[in-house]
Amino acid sequence: MKIPTATYRLQFHKDYPFALARSIVTYLADLGISDIYASPIFKARAGSTHGYDVIDPTQLNPELGTAEEFAELIKEVQQYQMGWLQDIVPNHMAYDSQNVWLMDILENGPDAESFDYFDINWTPVSETIPARVLAPLLGNFYAECLEQGDLKLAYEESGLSINYFGLKLPIRLESYNRFISNNLGQIMRSIGRNHPDFIKLLGILYLVKNVANEAKGRELYDRVTFVKGLLWELYSQNETIKELFDANVLAFNGEVGKPESFNLLDGMLNEQFYRLSYWKVGAEEINYRRFFTVNELISVKVEEIKVFHKTHSLIIQLVEDGSFTGLRIDHIDGLYDPVRYLERLRDRTGETYITVEKILELSENLPSDWPTQGTSGYEFLNYVNGLFCCDKHQDQLTQFYSTFTRSFAEYETLAVDKKRLIIETNLAGDVSNLADRLKRIAGQTRLGGDFTAYGLKRALTEVLAFFPVYRTYIASDRVTAADRSVIQSAIERSREQVPQLLKELDYIEQLLLRQGEDYLTEAQKSDRLDFIMRMQQLTGPLMAKGIEDTLLYSYNRLLSLNEVGGNPGQFGISLSQFNEFNQHKVEHWQHSMNATATHDTKRGEDMRARLNVLSELPTEWIERVKVWADLNADKKQKIAGKAVPNRNDEYFLYQTLVGAFPFNDSEFAEFGDRVKAYAIKAVREAKVHTAWLRPDSNYEEGYLAFINAIFATPETNPFLREFQPFQSQVAEYGILNSLSQVLLKYTAPGVPDLYQGDEFWDLNLVDPDNRRPVDYDRRKTALTYIREQIDRNILELIDELFTTQTDGRIKLFLTFQLLQARKTDLDLFQQGDYLPLEVTGEFSDRVIAFGRQFEGKMAISIAPRFFVGLVSPGQRPLGKDIWQNTSIHLPPSAPTNWNNVITGQSLQSASSLLFVGEALAHFSVALAIGQ
Repeated sequence: MKIPTATYRLQFHKDYPFALARSIVTYLADLGISDIYASPIFKARAGSTHGYDVIDPTQLNPELGTAEEFAELIKEVQQYQMGWLQDIVPNHMAYDSQNVWLMDILENGPDAESFDYFDINWTPVSETIPARVLAPLLGNFYAECLEQGDLKLAYEESGLSINYFGLKLPIRLESYNRFISNNLGQIMRSIGRNHPDFIKLLGILYLVKNVANEAKGRELYDRVTFVKGLLWELYSQNETIKELFDANVLAFNGEVGKPESFNLLDGMLNEQFYRLSYWKVGAEEINYRRFFTVNELISVKVEEIKVFHKTHSLIIQLVEDGSFTGLRIDHIDGLYDPVRYLERLRDRTGETYITVEKILELSENLPSDWPTQGTSGYEFLNYVNGLFCCDKHQDQLTQFYSTFTRSFAEYETLAVDKKRLIIETNLAGDVSNLADRLKRIAGQTRLGGDFTAYGLKRALTEVLAFFPVYRTYIASDRVTAADRSVIQSAIERSREQVPQLLKELDYIEQLLLRQGEDYLTEAQKSDRLDFIMRMQQLTGPLMAKGIEDTLLYSYNRLLSLNEVGGNPGQFGISLSQFNEFNQHKVEHWQHSMNATATHDTKRGEDMRARLNVLSELPTEWIERVKVWADLNADKKQKIAGKAVPNRNDEYFLYQTLVGAFPFNDSEFAEFGDRVKAYAIKAVREAKVHTAWLRPDSNYEEGYLAFINAIFATPETNPFLREFQPFQSQVAEYGILNSLSQVLLKYTAPGVPDLYQGDEFWDLNLVDPDNRRPVDYDRRKTALTYIREQIDRNILELIDELFTTQTDGRIKLFLTFQLLQARKTDLDLFQQGDYLPLEVTGEFSDRVIAFGRQFEGKMAISIAPRFFVGLVSPGQRPLGKDIWQNTSIHLPPSAPTNWNNVITGQSLQSASSLLFVGEALAHFSVALAIGQ
């Protein structure tokens, strides 16, 4: 198995194809990267900017280049002995006209070859609505789209289709009867009853009426192709039939202003295997599983072995031929049976490096039986980030946040409230479907016979809202202790909330824990397990939408903590927690990834590093916010009697500006546009004043006007003049935090992952902002210069880089030095033990220190934190005068002679002590290696 030394994430799309990636392979190899970590590269929707909306996993995305261009890229990568870690998407595909498997189902229904490829519930939601898969893809109500002429029937060689702007859906063959029969008499009168073409047309009508009853499987497809071919031949060769077909298309498409003229098309659409609807209908009447709440992403039944093989054929081929040396599994929690999936994947891919995208709560561990090397690193991100949050100022910042925003609810209370909001809105249909299953199961035995649908749904809602983790992993009659604890915790909290539903909650608990099944039939047991596994598929999206995509945009006490997989209610991480996390990682998941920024993170890694400084400056921060709010009070509009933005969104904005404000003045104009786009996304995600489901244009326009006002006339703007000195001070300290964060990522247990471009400062906002183009020419030039100057005079170089630190080269220098150290002593960092080291002296609480030890060699990482009060803004935290008697206690077996691989400096330890001031004589972090 090829374990990466370090990965580099690239976001492929039509504007960043294989050819451009090939142009930076040499640069990445020179930097010290061992594996390219690629976003999905399989055929996606046209114009996709991320690749997760796959339409065909058996093909490479032609927008990224040809198969030959991909092969050339892989050849270039392999020339430098680099690997390729591929992000794959087993959970879902795009609900799109180009998705031929889905279009097959929409056209042929139960007779489609791909009928069971997607997770669709064909049971009717009511007696008045037939069993049709919902197509919630319209921008307005169905009737309005129909009568405004937005839904248009078209006829071409491939057959009849219904078109809605860029959407094109097929028409089932049986509906051709309705189309051809319209004005059939006119055709007969025009060309005669005995005309060969009219006789052919009658024969086609007969075939259409009987094809579904007489043919199945491949014969069905052959007959459909035959019928369509005959029709097109008649249409192309007989002008009368062509004219009348064209007239039928016009007739079906109706006349705007005459609602009754759309009856023909309405009748045809009502007999399709799909039901076109307003996109908002998906929230309440969804009958297929989606990715989270995205209607345009339909979930795949990858648990079916034929679907697994079909969707993974190209992936496995590229693993077998050596193109892919690793796989990253997107949204593992969305799968019906993640463990079984991983076992199948491992069986087909052998000793391939595999990681999973998995959100773990602070007290949660990855299941120990998963055949994977670990996660893609969100938990590492949050542990490291928490180290730089100063917890002793928690109460002061919490009190001010509550007072300023007039919001006094506790985080844990808000978490449950937001999850209930998602249950009632975005996931209402998904929860109803699950509750319907529960009602049917309860009705199977006398124990649940008296439970009402309302009572069961209410009880289930509470359990879902109180679920403390993303999901459990029950897939048999065995329930692990970890899963049992999660379920019992959710049930217990639910009992406190709805004591009137104790019986229902007891029943749900018994069902989830697989208890009391001795007297059930095998079919009933199977129904219960299916319910559990489907519920497990729902708790993850609920957590993601309720917390990640709602609460993290509305609970704004300290935005650096509002991160994917994070818990803003946890104000900082202690050194002992960090050490325990790393020791567990060495013992169980030593090759799990270490991420500090990803395509999914809410803000850039260096933006978080800046914002953490606010936890050290509570008094100054509070004073500044009060001044800014006073200066900007007259810039707010009154809408419906309330000032816009409200205090919480204003507080969010000030933190965003402090965290993301560019170093370079030339970026100011673009920065304003970025902030405005981000602000609208943020307030819609927060779902307080506006939302994606119910946009409030008045509030949004008021918020944008406020941002425009505080950005106006930057040369004379009182707010900006008052804001920038404080922001610059925070940014200075943020740089030091960032450098310490870099050291921790590259030397702690795990595989460090570098997000594209983040070898320079990463002040990005959430996607799509973090997918902006990266200037690799600047990075190549900088790396060439750094490598030359390291050999010439490294201390002069370091002095220069500190002087020009805002350009990002100092971060590139540190990244390069650490990657070279990893390459040189790879076993030490990949297999070494983790040794927490005691720090004593004047500033012991400001130093993170640990050792890595393997076969007689040892590395010591020294990463300072909490620089406020240690040095003044702009002052370097270097030397004995700063650190005084602060020292690191080494184990008795530790070497006495060390080399600081960042600066080339020799160090000596005496009496098992290494003085921090000596280790940090020239650079703000140190990596000392001795033998």
